Amino acid sequence: MEWGDAGIVLGARQHGESSLIVTLLTSNHGRHAGLVKGGMSKAARGLYQPGNLLSVTWKARLEDQLGLYGCELVEANAAALLSHPGRLAALTAACAVAEAALPERQPHPMLFDATLALIAALRDAPDPGYGAAYVEWEAVVLQDLGFGLDLAACALTGVTEDLAWVSPKTGRAVSAAAGAPWKDKLLALPPFLREGAEAGPEPDAAAIAQGLRLTGWFLDRHALASQDRQLPPARVRFGQRWS
Repeated sequence: MEWGDAGIVLGARQHGESSLIVTLLTSNHGRHAGLVKGGMSKAARGLYQPGNLLSVTWKARLEDQLGLYGCELVEANAAALLSHPGRLAALTAACAVAEAALPERQPHPMLFDATLALIAALRDAPDPGYGAAYVEWEAVVLQDLGFGLDLAACALTGVTEDLAWVSPKTGRAVSAAAGAPWKDKLLALPPFLREGAEAGPEPDAAAIAQGLRLTGWFLDRHALASQDRQLPPARVRFGQRWS
């Protein structure tokens, strides 16, 4: 068995004295791990940082084996963000969420493309707008896993305007008026996540914090709980930056 693909590093752990088991989010093969011989060497040390984009080949005798990776660096995304702690924290959180939430070896091409778009936003988006790009990425994760949020219309009245809340049970939007009696039990819907929202000013830190609580709730209680997992510490720390 052998294939080639593009892969974003999600994580790496030492195996033996000099090798690594590297987990990638690949374009065509989903979350996929493989053994990198000599991955602990000085020459390779910076290659397997979370968020780096690699060109990879994978080889194994049988399809269900761990297999061996051969990797070449395409983009050193982690190094590019070293002088921007908040953006680097977002990249680290995204890699940790993808590694924890995605089933192994199931293709997620839409999420792969969304992750490349997030990395571009972390490089280029203004402060604090990159945080909104991260929230939108988590919404794609939920959609790709079958837990997508339904933010097109109010679940109670069907109206499409003045949507302000999301039901923590159903993931459906609720208008400000309809949700007022239960607002203490609902999750806030930040304006930048509303479907069909007109372009406006960049989201502020408060709106980004609302978005992180919203997507984090559904990741933790639905996508991860079904696998007996919790939000990764890197994601928890990133959320605390905005609270």
